[in-house]
Amino acid sequence: MHVYTVYICAYTPYITMPSSIPAAAKTDTADRILAAARDILDRDGLAEVAMRRVAERVGITPMAIYRHYTDRASLLNAIANQGFQELADRMHARPLNGGVETRLAQLGETFVEFALQLPNLYELMFLAPRKGARFYPRDFKAGRSPTFSPSVKLLKEAMQTGELRHDDPVEIAFEISALSHGLIVLYRGGRVGLSARKFRILYRRSFRRYIHGLRP
Repeated sequence: MHVYTVYICAYTPYITMPSSIPAAAKTDTADRILAAARDILDRDGLAEVAMRRVAERVGITPMAIYRHYTDRASLLNAIANQGFQELADRMHARPLNGGVETRLAQLGETFVEFALQLPNLYELMFLAPRKGARFYPRDFKAGRSPTFSPSVKLLKEAMQTGELRHDDPVEIAFEISALSHGLIVLYRGGRVGLSARKFRILYRRSFRRYIHGLRP
């Protein structure tokens, strides 16, 4: 760790010097770095996302990557943010209909589909320790999570109309999220002896059981 710190500090004057490279070119390089890192993550897993390997994939020197991402943590946060936006887009694109139980299950289906299709990205977003990760309850109560807030909104509406008994919608949404994460982690860890189709049925059934307990 000490060697790394000295190494970066030694190059700081070079990294922070004004550059004549056009802003558009810098943005393009940053995007290519992000795309390369994401591809490595999706194919090989979180442990394989290394700055040197990403730089080689993009065709730049290892030190050049630090002009766009200050360290590995900032690069991983950028990938995670991209993942959260993708998941949020999927959630918003999915038509929700029916009662609160059905609509929450529909959101859950979007979530589990994402987790099973992109398991390494899911791990980075929700399981891997990250300095840029959101924390409960501070960030969730403030509405800073684009993938958490839709469930809070549904719960609030259902409580206002009497479909669900009055309670803390943020806390309930967090508990539902914990149920969802728990089932997915157990399935991905090989602790659930069901096919993907049967696991999704169990996933939906678990949601319905939980929501039934919130009815008046």
